[in-house]
Amino acid sequence: MKGRATIVLDVGKTLAKLSLWSPEGALIERRVRPNERVRTGSYAALDTAGIEAWAIEVLRYFGTLADVGAIVPVGHGAGAAIIRDDRLACPPLDYEEPLSAGLRSDYDAGRDAFSESGSPALPDGLNLGAQIFRLEQLDPALAKGTQILPWAQYWSWLLSGVAAVEVTSLGCHTDLWKPLKGTPSELAERRGWAKRLAPLRAAREILGTLTPEWVFRTGLPADTEVHCGLHDSNAALLAARGFSEIADRESTVLSTGTWFVAMRSLGDAASIDTSRLDEARDCLINVDVFGVPVPSARFMGGREIETLIGLDTRRIDIAADQPTLLATVPDVLANGAMVLPTFAPGFGPFPHGRGRWVAEPEDHGARRAAVSLYAALVVDASLDLIGTQERLLIEGRFAEGQVFVRALAALRPDLRIYTGKAHNDVSYGALRLIDAALPPTEPLELVEPLGIDLAAYRNRWREEAERMEEAA
Repeated sequence: MKGRATIVLDVGKTLAKLSLWSPEGALIERRVRPNERVRTGSYAALDTAGIEAWAIEVLRYFGTLADVGAIVPVGHGAGAAIIRDDRLACPPLDYEEPLSAGLRSDYDAGRDAFSESGSPALPDGLNLGAQIFRLEQLDPALAKGTQILPWAQYWSWLLSGVAAVEVTSLGCHTDLWKPLKGTPSELAERRGWAKRLAPLRAAREILGTLTPEWVFRTGLPADTEVHCGLHDSNAALLAARGFSEIADRESTVLSTGTWFVAMRSLGDAASIDTSRLDEARDCLINVDVFGVPVPSARFMGGREIETLIGLDTRRIDIAADQPTLLATVPDVLANGAMVLPTFAPGFGPFPHGRGRWVAEPEDHGARRAAVSLYAALVVDASLDLIGTQERLLIEGRFAEGQVFVRALAALRPDLRIYTGKAHNDVSYGALRLIDAALPPTEPLELVEPLGIDLAAYRNRWREEAERMEEAA
């Protein structure tokens, strides 16, 4: 609501984030909560109750800081809630919960072709259809009298009492949508899921105001408007388009967090050639807030970094460490230290590789620098897969990792590479749903490439990565 503050509820896989923003787009306050997996009787679930209890306390605090007029939910793309009447019909499945071989085989037999769905066959429950299929096998009663909500819209429903779905959440490797046609998939129709999807609404639409229960719980104004909300990587894409350097031009946005997701906006959307996308290498078709298909590629970058360094992932990008990490790069290259993919099996451009170190450094700084180079090399391969041209914007947790971004700039001299301020880009995209003309509060920064030729290092890495992939 114009002239009043906005709250962005961003529920990612690793972290839940609540941020409070002034009408001018300035950050007033921010709170973060690590998410947990919750064991149910037969599977691991997303922690809806824990996130909800935390959100109540933070929203009550935010209400003491500003006059709140709107809430915009944002969510990761691999969560689904099945509701019956005014409650959850079952706990939402955690997408990392493995599917049995038998269930996987039965589900895959009914999936649509990649050319229709834009969804590659992903492990575990990363395709929402696989989650729904598994839950219905456990409890066939879920197939009747229920509605299906994507993760972001679960939170907008919880806050407003109004159920909805929207295209960015349906069009991100769900198996439920046809990105090129803007309709439910054949799989969704055959399984009866299409009829059970909540009504389709635009991400920016106001579903209603806070329910009386949430007004009582949080103390927020009764006329606080709840927007439908959107997929987190698409929020980052919408944020990027708020910068004049990106806007409506040919560009790619790389969102970095648990997942690294590269999303390419073509200058001419009509020229999209999805036949070039390789579903076996984690390419997919996302859908932006306007319903336009977006060629994309991804890998589990944040998870791999965490696995490799065994430390808080902030140590890759924390400001005080950057000079030390940059200074170690020449030694890393001279010693031939490198990481080969992948430490998140089943994902990324080399999904079948068995990750390993070559000449692993003993020094912590050198090891972190080598991991940063690894992230840049995997991004470089992903950008090739979607045909990135002209300009790239890196946003999210790892945009301030200087070895990572400057190595990528050295690897891709054909691109103008920019970074945005970490942590705020997804929220800025959510704010642009309410005010498309809202200017960014801080400019983009053009990345200076490392003053080192990485061509030989990349060639050696690519050759070994491809050899390992073919041998798997």
